[in-house]
Amino acid sequence: MTHPVHARIDGPVILIGFGSIGRGTLPLIERHFDFDREKLVVIEPNGAVAAELKERGIRHLEVALTPENYREVLGGLFETGKGFVVNLSVDTSSLDILRFCREKGVLYIDTVVEPWAGYYFETEDNAARTNYALRQKVRDEKAANPGGTTAVSCCGANPGMVSWFVKEALLKLAADMGRDATAPTDRPGWGRLMRDLGVKGVHIAERDTQVRLTPREPGQFVNTWSVEGFIAEGFQPAELGWGTAETWRPDNAHGYDYGCLAGIWLEQPGANTRIRTWCPTPGPQFGFLVTHNEAISIADYYTVGMVEAPEFRPTCHYAYHPCDDAVLSLHEMFGSEQIQTDHHILGVDEIEPGGIDELGVLLYGHEKNALWYGSRLSNEETKSLAPDQNATGLQVSSAVLAGMVWALENPEAGIVETDEMDHARCLEIQKPYLGPVEGHYTDWTPLTNRQTQFPEELDEENPWAFRNVLAG
Repeated sequence: MTHPVHARIDGPVILIGFGSIGRGTLPLIERHFDFDREKLVVIEPNGAVAAELKERGIRHLEVALTPENYREVLGGLFETGKGFVVNLSVDTSSLDILRFCREKGVLYIDTVVEPWAGYYFETEDNAARTNYALRQKVRDEKAANPGGTTAVSCCGANPGMVSWFVKEALLKLAADMGRDATAPTDRPGWGRLMRDLGVKGVHIAERDTQVRLTPREPGQFVNTWSVEGFIAEGFQPAELGWGTAETWRPDNAHGYDYGCLAGIWLEQPGANTRIRTWCPTPGPQFGFLVTHNEAISIADYYTVGMVEAPEFRPTCHYAYHPCDDAVLSLHEMFGSEQIQTDHHILGVDEIEPGGIDELGVLLYGHEKNALWYGSRLSNEETKSLAPDQNATGLQVSSAVLAGMVWALENPEAGIVETDEMDHARCLEIQKPYLGPVEGHYTDWTPLTNRQTQFPEELDEENPWAFRNVLAG
C-alpha cells in the first residue's frame, strides 16, 4: 500500500517513550512525514528496545528524563526553531518539556498532562493529584505566554480524538433534529449549539472487548495499553466536569476555587468507582469513572456565560469498561491492596478474533435521548492498517498523527487542547485508521429496567442526573 505524506518535518524528530503507544506511533511517523531519518531519536530508558531500534537504523538514547537532566539531554538534540518532540512517556513532566520546546521554537505534542515520577503516589493532597489541577497549570502557562510555537496538549484517543467526536456528534444531532447543522466558527458558537440542542452532558463511553488467547495469570496486570499509565490514573481521584443540569452532588465531592471551575472530584479512586453508561455493542453497562483531561476540557470548552455562574455547562466524564483481563486485574489489585509487578500489554497476535475497542461519546438529555458517536475498531482490522499495535493503541497513535499534521500546518498556534483544533481536518487525517466511525441512538437511560428491590434515592424527573448514573 502507498500512504500519503502529509507534511515535512525540518530538524530532529524526538520520540520520548517507546512503550505500546510509542511503538505504534513510530511507523505512522515514518509513513506520513518527510524528515531526515538521521535526525530521528528515541529516548527510552528501557534498554530492552535497543537492539530493535538499532536494527531499524534508529538512534536510541537509553536515559530517563528527570528534572535535573531534561534540558541538557533535549538541548543536545535540538536545532533552534526546527523539529518536533513527540512525548509519549510516563514520569516526565509534560509542562516542563512543553515549556522548554517552546523556548527553543520546537513543535511539541503529548497525550496526557504527565507529572514527574512520584507525583501520583507521593503527593498527599488529593486535590493536587487531580487532572483539573494538572490541566490548570498548562492553562496558566498558556495565559501567561500566549501565541508562539505550537504545543498540542493531550492529543491521544481520549483525551484527544473524543473532543473531535463531540463536534461531529453535535453536527449529526443538529441535522437529525432538523436544525441548522452548519459548523460554528468559534468556541462560543459551539457552546450555544450544544445548549440549544438540549444536550445535558457527555459520557466518554468505551467498551474494550479484546480477549487474550491464553488465560490471565494471578498476580499479573493485563491491559491493552500502558499498564503504568492506567494504574496511575486509576488511583487518582474520580473526577468529572460538573454541569448546570445537576441538582445534587455526592457527599464526598469537592469543587475548586480557581481556574475554570468546571469540575469536581470525589474522595475515592476512579478505577474503583462504578457508573452506568451505554455503548452500541453491549448496550447498558458499568464503566469506571477514571479521571481524564477531557472530562474537564469538554465541560470547560462548552460553558456558556461566566464561569462563576454559567448559563450552561455540560456534565462530562469518562465511563470506561476496559478489556475483561484488565477488569480482573483491577479487582485483584484493589482487593489485595498491592500493585502487581508483572505487567503485560496484549500484542496483536495474542488477541482472539472478534474483539474491538468501541470508543465514542454519548451525548445525552436531548429530545432524541442519547446519541453515541465513535470508533468501533477491531483488532483484526488493525492488523491490516498499521503494525506494532492493537486496536486500542491505533486509536491513540492515529490521533497523535493527526495532531502532528495540524501542528505542522499551524506552527504558531501556541498551547492548544484538542477542543480548540480544527476537528474536521484532524479527523480527515485520522479516520483511515479508525475502522467504522458511526452514530447510534438509544432510548436507554440510567433508570431503564432499574432494579428497585433495595432503597435508592433516584431522581425520577431527571433520568440522566449524575445521582442516577453513579453506582458506587
